Amino acid sequence: MITDIVANLSVREAGNPAGDYAVSLASLLDAHITGIAIAFDPTIPMSGMGYLPVDAIEEQRRENEAAARAAIDRFAAATQRACVSSEPLMLSTSLASAGKEFGRIARSFDLAIVDQAKPDGGALEAIISVSTMFESGRPVIIVPYIQRGPLKLNRAMVCWDGSRAAARAVADAMPLLERTANVEVVIVSNEPGKQGEIEGADIGQNLARHGIKVEVNRILRGELDVADALLSHSADSGADYIVMGGYGHSRLREFVLGGVTRKILQSMPVPAFMSH
Repeated sequence: MITDIVANLSVREAGNPAGDYAVSLASLLDAHITGIAIAFDPTIPMSGMGYLPVDAIEEQRRENEAAARAAIDRFAAATQRACVSSEPLMLSTSLASAGKEFGRIARSFDLAIVDQAKPDGGALEAIISVSTMFESGRPVIIVPYIQRGPLKLNRAMVCWDGSRAAARAVADAMPLLERTANVEVVIVSNEPGKQGEIEGADIGQNLARHGIKVEVNRILRGELDVADALLSHSADSGADYIVMGGYGHSRLREFVLGGVTRKILQSMPVPAFMSH
C-alpha cells in the first residue's frame, strides 16, 4: 500500500509538476502527502570568497526562504482544494547537499515524487531525482517538466527485462497497476522470437492474478537503442505512465546511471515510476 508520500516542491515560479501530480495521486490513494520546499543556503562565488558583503549574503538567504515559503503556500492551496491530508516542510540546505538530504528524508515514506530536470538547466532536479532513486531505498515517480495534468490511469507501460530492478519496480507499483485500466508489459528484443515463445509470460500471469488487465508484447528495436525503442513505443501506445527498474551504481557519491535509465530520464514524455 502507498499511504505516505513525499514530494519535492519546486521553488521556481513557473509551475510545480511534481507537487501537483503528487496531490492528484494522494487524492486517488487517500494517502498523506508531505511537501518539502528547499530554502537553499546562499551561494558564494569562489572568486568572491571572503569579499561578498554580509548584507548581500543575508539578502540572498531571505530571497531563497521567500521562494520556499511561496512553494509551500502553493502546495497548501492545492492540497486544500483536493481535500488531501498534508504537511508542508521547509528544508534548509546547500545546493551540494540537497539531493542527499532529500533522499535521506524519503527513506521514511512509501513513495517519493520529484521533477524531471529541464534540458536547459535543471541540474538541481537531476541531482534530487537520481539521489532519491539510489539513496532512499524507496520507489520514486519522476514527473516530466512538461507535465500539466493530474494522474491518469488509463494505460501503463511496464518495461520488462526479467531483472531484479524490473521485478522490484513492478512490485512497488502494484497499487497503481491494480487501478490502471490497461497494462502492457513490453520486452525490447533484437530479433523475433521462436514460434509460441512469449517472453515475459510469467510476469504477465502474475499481474493477471492480481486482477489486472494485461497484455505482453515484444517489440523489435531495429536500428534504435533500447531507450529510444521504449520511448517511441510509449508515445505510440498512449501510455499514461511508465514502470521500470532504475539501473546504475554509486561510487564516492557520484551516480553513474545505466544508459537506458539516463536516456529515459532525459527524454521521458510521461511520468516514470522507478525502483532501484
